[in-house]
Amino acid sequence: MDWDNARIFLGIYRIGTLRGAAALLHLDQATVGRRLAAMEQSLGARLFLRTPTGYVPTPAGELAFVAAERMEQAADQLQRQMQGIDDRLSGVVRLAATDTMGKHFLMTAMQRLHALHPDIRVVLSTSTQLSNLTRREADLAVRTLRPSSPDLISRHLTRREVGLYAAKSYLKLRGLPQPDTALRGHDLVIYQRSVSPSQSEALCGEPCGNARVTMEVNSGLMMIEAVRAGLGIGELPTHMADGDPLLARIWPQRAEAYDVWLVLHGDLNRTARVRAVADAIVVVYGEM
Repeated sequence: MDWDNARIFLGIYRIGTLRGAAALLHLDQATVGRRLAAMEQSLGARLFLRTPTGYVPTPAGELAFVAAERMEQAADQLQRQMQGIDDRLSGVVRLAATDTMGKHFLMTAMQRLHALHPDIRVVLSTSTQLSNLTRREADLAVRTLRPSSPDLISRHLTRREVGLYAAKSYLKLRGLPQPDTALRGHDLVIYQRSVSPSQSEALCGEPCGNARVTMEVNSGLMMIEAVRAGLGIGELPTHMADGDPLLARIWPQRAEAYDVWLVLHGDLNRTARVRAVADAIVVVYGEM
């Protein structure tokens, strides 16, 4: 199985369309189609059914996925191991975090990193979705969940709290919610279920079945902006919201703690540029 064709097959398998796979792999759609046809011809089997909604793997395609994914893992491992012996303080480091972490912490770390090592180029991706470090979607990640994979190294950065907040303008119009009423009569801003499934049921331990959800967001910055705009009560990090003049905290005695972790793949632990980025992040979190 040709690896170039196999990686294109994996892109189609994961995205479900030629156009989506082409965008993912930075190729044109015609090339993706030709490579898939070449792989099917070399294997003597049809790997996908072409349907109106996309490409659906056949039984042969499911078997090919297992083999192609093993090839991908071996290729990624080789690349990580080669990077692991790289002592140059230059090149690209891919960093994944949420947008709120990027704004409130990581920009300070990146400023210091750039002053010390200007030849390191950081590719920062901000998302609430967890990047896959094993597939090299990122070299480093700042996460609120500690990974369980034995291939990943995690370092505890800090512990923070979230509390319930609303805009002062909202509370002036609607008043404070009463405890133990499931937020009856109030509006809420919550995360989309794909980001935080539990928020549709409770916020900071308070059930919210009697409240009305006015907005669902998939970004920490949008959560803060929606609450500041008076669209409803929301769960916000206390270190970001306490100093905001537009916000007021509801029930200060109610808070939930969360941990922040720096995560990288074990194969990259000795790569100089990756270590430099990690060290800059650790220093900044230690000061805050």
